[in-house]
Amino acid sequence: MKLQNYSSMYFAVILFVIITVWAAVFYYAMLDEIYDSIDDGLDNQKELVIQKANDDTSLLRRNEFEESGYAIREIPATGVGQIKDSYIDTMMYMQNEKSDEPVRLLKTVFLQNGKYYQLQVATSMVEEDDLVRQLFYSVLWLYLGLIATIIIFNSFLTRKIWKPFYQLLNQLRLFRLDKPTPLALPKTPIDEFRHLHETGSKLLQRNLHIYHDQKQFIENASHELQTPLAVAIGKLETLAEQETLSESSGKLLADTLEQLEQLTRFNRSLLLLTKIDNSQFPDTVTVNMNDLIQKALSNFEDLSSFKQVQTSFVENGTLILEMNEGLATILITNLIKNAILHNTPRGFAAIKVDSKSLEIKNSGSSIGLDEKKIFERFYRDENNTLSTGLGLAIVKAIANLYHFKVSYNYRQIHIISLNF
Repeated sequence: MKLQNYSSMYFAVILFVIITVWAAVFYYAMLDEIYDSIDDGLDNQKELVIQKANDDTSLLRRNEFEESGYAIREIPATGVGQIKDSYIDTMMYMQNEKSDEPVRLLKTVFLQNGKYYQLQVATSMVEEDDLVRQLFYSVLWLYLGLIATIIIFNSFLTRKIWKPFYQLLNQLRLFRLDKPTPLALPKTPIDEFRHLHETGSKLLQRNLHIYHDQKQFIENASHELQTPLAVAIGKLETLAEQETLSESSGKLLADTLEQLEQLTRFNRSLLLLTKIDNSQFPDTVTVNMNDLIQKALSNFEDLSSFKQVQTSFVENGTLILEMNEGLATILITNLIKNAILHNTPRGFAAIKVDSKSLEIKNSGSSIGLDEKKIFERFYRDENNTLSTGLGLAIVKAIANLYHFKVSYNYRQIHIISLNF
């Protein structure tokens, strides 16, 4: 979720709570004010009616409300002292509405000519359900209006204020260690963005320094290790050709050569993995993977004949990828070589490809491998001592570099799938 939407969501929730509480407080405060105003009006009307009754005694016989808003009736003097002005909410029939409507009623007692009279004064009240309904819609429109205003202004302000941040973020997203470019920060008055730029620049400089050190180490290791190994293997092969060599010495020499060959392959694979992890294969071209598979199968014909493995290739489409051609070759070579080497006599290796995926099935061990560990470095069959355990790790590294999805599963046969 974007920062703008995230903050707007919190604003919406906070506003909803605040406006709800405010609406409840406002509703009761407004009701209290309405009652005060109506009661003041009733008090004033009471005074006017009593004053008018002093001048016109006929009003003292008006027992019903009729067209006026008051009614008067004589009451006994007993218990008059306990009677006080009282305000109540009640219902009264309204001719214009043809129904009972809420009214505010004042009951009071006054003395005239030695007699006590009860006066009831009524006035129309606002209906609470109408009041609640109107208040609800008013608050709802206020809430929606505020949210719309916040979203519009927040969107505008976010684009303006956070523009330097997003520019920095985009530069970091496109930054490449093999082709470094300095971070450029637009002019901004915000200290946090300037600190972010300074910190990011220092971090990238440290990473560039580490990258160049690693790259130099890889280049030196490739040269310094491979050359002595090649020389040692060559000399041991020359020694093995001497006729004076005993059988036990020859066997010992052969074992030594085998270990050196494995060390050479191991060193070469580790160096390749390091280069892939450091993105030292920046050049990309359009690669026809079908052609690479055909070429790899042709190159491994002797190995498949020696291992007695039947290979097949089904093309359901042409797989075209944008990647480094060397890495594409290594990817296909490792997959096919793995399928042939780790197989059984008179087994099979079946390759199927379409425009979006590549699948390799092969016979082999009757026990499935660990799906979580098969692509880890140095994971290998315990019975295969010649394997470096890095072939599929290289496949995984290449897949990660180009965001391919590689997976393994076992369904009586071993299946490795790549989705592009």
